[in-house]
Amino acid sequence: MTDGVNGIALGVFIFFFVAVTAMGFLAARWRRAESESLDEWGLGGRSFGTWVTWFLLGGDLYTAYTFVAVPAAIYAAGASGFFAVPYTILVYPLIFTFLPRLWSVSHKHGYVTTSDFVRGRFGSKSLSLAVAVTGILATMPYIALQLVGIQAVLDVMGVGGGDNTNWFIKDLPLLIAFAVLAAYTYSSGLRAPALIAFVKDGLIYLVIAVAIIYIPIKLGGFDDIFAKAGHALSQKGPTGAPRGALAPGEAGQWGYATLALGSALALFMYPHSITATLSSRSRNVIRRNTTILPLYSLMLGLLALLGFMAIAAGVKVDNGQLAIPQLFENMFPDWFTGVAFAAIGIGALVPAAIMSIAAANLFTRNIYKDFIKPNATPAQEMKVSKIVSLLVKVGALVFVLGMDKTVAINLQLLGGIWILQTMPALVGGLFTRWCHRWALLAGWAVGMVYGTAAAYGVASPTQAHFGGSSKEIPGIGEIGYIGLTAFVMNVVVTVVLTFVLRAFKAPEGIDETASSDYTVDAGDPGVKAELPPATAADAVH
Repeated sequence: MTDGVNGIALGVFIFFFVAVTAMGFLAARWRRAESESLDEWGLGGRSFGTWVTWFLLGGDLYTAYTFVAVPAAIYAAGASGFFAVPYTILVYPLIFTFLPRLWSVSHKHGYVTTSDFVRGRFGSKSLSLAVAVTGILATMPYIALQLVGIQAVLDVMGVGGGDNTNWFIKDLPLLIAFAVLAAYTYSSGLRAPALIAFVKDGLIYLVIAVAIIYIPIKLGGFDDIFAKAGHALSQKGPTGAPRGALAPGEAGQWGYATLALGSALALFMYPHSITATLSSRSRNVIRRNTTILPLYSLMLGLLALLGFMAIAAGVKVDNGQLAIPQLFENMFPDWFTGVAFAAIGIGALVPAAIMSIAAANLFTRNIYKDFIKPNATPAQEMKVSKIVSLLVKVGALVFVLGMDKTVAINLQLLGGIWILQTMPALVGGLFTRWCHRWALLAGWAVGMVYGTAAAYGVASPTQAHFGGSSKEIPGIGEIGYIGLTAFVMNVVVTVVLTFVLRAFKAPEGIDETASSDYTVDAGDPGVKAELPPATAADAVH
């Protein structure tokens, strides 16, 4: 790590940071809101077209944590960290089947959150509350990890962390970044990250394009990179076992596959993914985006290779999250190091803003309005959501400053296990109302309890508990993703209890949606609605 402050890199970083800050505040004037409501502040007026939505979703899903953590996983354990690449390929055919339906029904009924839809579909505030609380819990550590990404960059530049004993001076740069993020998110809502996402994604594509050409040339080509990485990963780690491998062995293949599949199923259950989706102006915008978003998967595959490059370059760091920033510091000229660090820093601001808005919308719509003030006006909803978005970011900041970073990472892994348990209610509800609301709630509870308990029992070299997200699958013996195992248990409980509850004629709840609501492209009047034939499930409407 460089001694002292890298002044040139810091100057370039500050330039881009100031530029996006100005854009964040100016975003309030971009497509100025016609009214004060969550639709305007929290969803950008539901007015974004194909390209804005593409950049927004890309900025939302491919975060600073992705930029830092995916190649860091490769650096630490080899190709097993590549699971993020196939799961981002798997996810797009999956979301093509259900996101357009969610957009249509949400546009028709004014739903702002997934919990809004669950409440309307199943007539259950309890189930809606469960989905909302899960979304908020899963999002909080995710926001914290964006701040961890900023902190990693600041540490490598020499302006954060280090040996400074004054905690305020040490953390001042991160506090400033947080204050700026909080201010323009409060002022501009979703329009701020939507506008900044253009800069963020442009910088990331530029940095990866340069890195994937420039760094291999300096290291002697990919043959040498893979050879050095393979040799380093074959060395014994702290436990006496090999540190990793260029490709996962047979024993790790089931875990690799289940982690990729489970992560793909969970990605668009996160509130921030849905918030970015519902901000688009038409159903066809969502369809188009599912076909062009895989370009980000290509970027991610190239990005992951940086982990092997860090090994080949001899990067030595105690915290794996610093490996890629340190690689950039070692390999790039100072001015371009600043550009790369700006890409990571801005890559943290965009998703952190969207995540805080999504969590605030869940609280406002599905806790505050449903249980505290049912007659809240749209303006009051927006005011509450603004305040909660600030509190969410403050909580994430306190988490980052006060706790070990590995705790934040492990809680984010736990968040993925949790959020996957909302899938039966959300995605299942988009296609059928056969599942009983009480059965869905019971299945969610079983999945949450098992997933949390199983994750608690996983140890790592640095954590006695919550040390990972893979464990032996009960009755099978293979190591697999805990979230997927919990999800299967969730579905089994839901199906069995649905049969039981229907046999006893338990009250169904009122469905406020109709079958035609799921296919109408209300945001694009020129598109003819595709009305499906009536099904047996529609008989309960």
